[in-house]
Order: sequence, then C-alpha cells, then structure tokens
Amino acid sequence: MKNFLELKNCSAVKLNDLPVLPFADFRQTLIDSVGNENLRIAAFFPLQKSSDRYLCAVLVDAAHRCLRCALSGSGDKFPSLTPEAPAFHWFERELFERYNMEPYGHPWLKPIRKADGDYFTMEGDAVNEVAVGPVHAGVIEPGHFRFQCMGEKVYSLEISLGYQSRGVEKLLEGKFSSKTLPLFESAAGDTAAAAATGASSLIEALTGTQISQRASQIRAVMIELERVANHTGDLGALAGDVAYLPTASFCGRIRGEYLNMTAEICGNRFGRNCIMPGGVRYDIEPERCKKLLKHLERVNPELKHALDLMFDSPTVLDRFENTGSVSPETARSIGLVGTAGRASGLKMDLRHELPAGFYETAAPKQAPGGNGDVLSRAKVRYNEIFASLEFIGTTLQNLAEGSVYTPVSAPLQTDSIAFALTEAWRGELCQIMVTDAQGDIAQCRIVDPSFHNWFGLAMALRNEEISNFPICNKSFNLSYCGHDL
Repeated sequence: MKNFLELKNCSAVKLNDLPVLPFADFRQTLIDSVGNENLRIAAFFPLQKSSDRYLCAVLVDAAHRCLRCALSGSGDKFPSLTPEAPAFHWFERELFERYNMEPYGHPWLKPIRKADGDYFTMEGDAVNEVAVGPVHAGVIEPGHFRFQCMGEKVYSLEISLGYQSRGVEKLLEGKFSSKTLPLFESAAGDTAAAAATGASSLIEALTGTQISQRASQIRAVMIELERVANHTGDLGALAGDVAYLPTASFCGRIRGEYLNMTAEICGNRFGRNCIMPGGVRYDIEPERCKKLLKHLERVNPELKHALDLMFDSPTVLDRFENTGSVSPETARSIGLVGTAGRASGLKMDLRHELPAGFYETAAPKQAPGGNGDVLSRAKVRYNEIFASLEFIGTTLQNLAEGSVYTPVSAPLQTDSIAFALTEAWRGELCQIMVTDAQGDIAQCRIVDPSFHNWFGLAMALRNEEISNFPICNKSFNLSYCGHDL
C-alpha cells in the first residue's frame, strides 16, 4: 500500500496531497488489498478535482490502525474489480447507476436503487417467483424483494431499493449552514448521534478545532445509548417474528426507557440537535448524571431478564439456530460490516480499530462473533447491549471537568478532503467532505453500513425456506433510507 496515502481517522488533507495512480496500478492494489490482505473498502466514488473526475478509494487498514486513500483517472469505462474482489460489486453498480460509469466485466451490472425489470429468473415446472413490496404491511419503509423459489426453498433473492432517495448528498453541497447537521442526522434517522458525531468531526478536522474530553465523553454516551435502544428494539422485534410475546412486549417498553434517557440529555429521544462542531450543545450536570445512573440501575436488570427469557426458550432457539447463515468466507468476500460482519466471525469494530474522540481512551468490550446465523446476529446484539451499558455507566461516573463546547472560529480549509468513520449501531458509517477553493462544501459522500450489508441479506436467504425471510430480514434490520441517499 505504499502508493496509497496513510491517514488518521477524523482527519483532513489537501486534495493535492492525494496520490493519483495509473488505473492499472490502482486496480491491482485494490484487488490485492481487499481480496488478499484483509483491508476493507469504506468508500469508492467519483471525486471532482478542478475540471477532472477521478475514482477515489478509501480503505480501512485495521492492522495499521489507519485509513488509506488514492485517486485514479479511469474515464467512463474501466475493467470491473468485482470478479476478483466481490466487495466492490455494490459500489460499481452504484457508479453505473448514478454516474454513468461502466465497470465492464461486472457479473451483474444493473442499478441498485432503481428496479429496471431485469431480474434473475429460473425455469422449470416447479419454479415459482414471489414478489414482495415495495409497499409493505404496517409502518415500514418501501423496498422490493423478488424471490426465485423451487417449492418453499429460495434459490435467489434480489433486492431493489431507491424508493427513499432524497438527494441528501447533493443537498449538503454549498456553504456550511444551520441545515448541514440536520441533513446528516436525517440521512438515517435512527443513527442521528453517530451521524452527527462523524459530521462534526469532519468540520473539526477542516477547521483545526479540538474539543474537550468532557464533550468527547458525552458524544460517546449518546452513540452507545443509540446502540442500546436500537439493539433492544431489534431483539424485541425478532421475538415478535417468532411469536415469543413476553420478550417482544418487554423490549418495546424498555427501548422507550433508553430513548427517554437520551431525551433526558438533549430533549430529543433520537439524540438530534445535541452533537455539533466544537462539542455538544448540552452538558450532563451532576444531578442529571445521578438521575441517568439511577435510571440505568433500574432498567438494565429488567432488560436482561426480558432477553434471557428469549435466549432460554428452546422454541425460539430452534427458529434462530442455523437459519439464514452467512459464512465467514462469504461475509469477508462481499464486505459485510458491523453486527452482521461480527456475527459471521469477522473481527471488526472501528471503536477498537480506528478509535477517535473518547474511544481513543476507552471503548466497550468487543462482542464475540458466531457462525453467521440469525442466532449469532441476535447474540452479538445482546452482548453489545451490555458492553455498552457498562461503558455508559463507567463514563457517566467519570466525566472530565471542563466546558462541553469549543467555538469553531476558523473557516473550512480550502481545496481539501476530510474523512470520518464511526462505528454506528449497525456498523461502519463513512462520511467524507470535500471543499472547494472558497472553502464551501463541494461534495459529500456518505456510506451507511446498510450499503455494505443489503447483499448479505440476499446471501442469507440462499437455500433457506421462504417462511424464514421475516426473521432473516429482522436479524439484519438494515436501513432503506440510509442506503437510498
């Protein structure tokens, strides 16, 4: 990787510092790094520099605790990387869909966000095709799922999204304003704290702003509360999908308890309007801190009891175990991240690999992995919940002295690019900001963890009974709107 620039997480560099490689070298280095050396692709997108368009690749190098980045001029057509490094498959389909770039040789080059009617099909008297969505029962985001089945067994699932596309990245271009942070927070509304932390880190990197230890601690508490609330909701929903109503009922209420703790800090149950460039908007004063700790002391045992009921139930375990499995080899090949990747046995967690902010000082314990089935994805959530709760309690008891806000006085650095990767509750959230010669935002790139993981759901359904789709889907619980930027 000597030709790729080495970067620290949550840092900024001048655009001219990014190396520009011949495409053949660029392509081979990416294939070797992602395919053979266990680096993973965080972003792969067109970057406009002056009047020229380049392909920009950002890699996570966990072994060396850094990011690596380089550019290459590929033109509108280039040989696909996917046949040799499948983790690029979704990125290349997006290049084809959004930017009219053709990675020729891609095995299934079609849009990822616009259903074009070109689906994989099977032939035979016993073949049946099942189309689900995009409109679903109840309150759920739209997405289209098309199954090719032989009897009840699924041979192929294709997922078509794009119904939630709002042009968020385009809306972020221009001068930094009061609308910038809310746009980042609403990219995937259930990930507001992690998104605001990453976006604020971009601005801080581009302005040279250093925030206080106390502000970093409060940001980490907000991110971990977000993780706990969402994992609690997911486990309750999984219980509901297999008709185990005690845990489903308990978790619905208890999730609300953790959302209320978030609201106790900032006035918003989803953590919005709290984290901002320079620190946080709200402090956690001693009395409020005591109230939160008392709340945790009461609710945490209730949650453990509710979840242990489910994990001790033979009927639940029978539905979860060996259902919807994604092997470690497949997970690594297609680039799964976050809870889904860890459940398939991949050791990945940005809080330990590329720590930023308070995570450089302390981080929750890493959850053990599994064999990639529904039960593994549920257990990873269970273990992460209690690791995060322990972290939250310890952090609240040891808040540093000082202010929670440092004024951002410098303008955004011109002709620069900043990178922030955050371990959101679903997994790796990558945010990139490019500035122009005036210091305005020329380009933003957001890669939600769901972007990496939707194809993992498709793989989990192969050779699976179609009746198990609901629990497989819920065990991933991916974001439609986070994918459909």
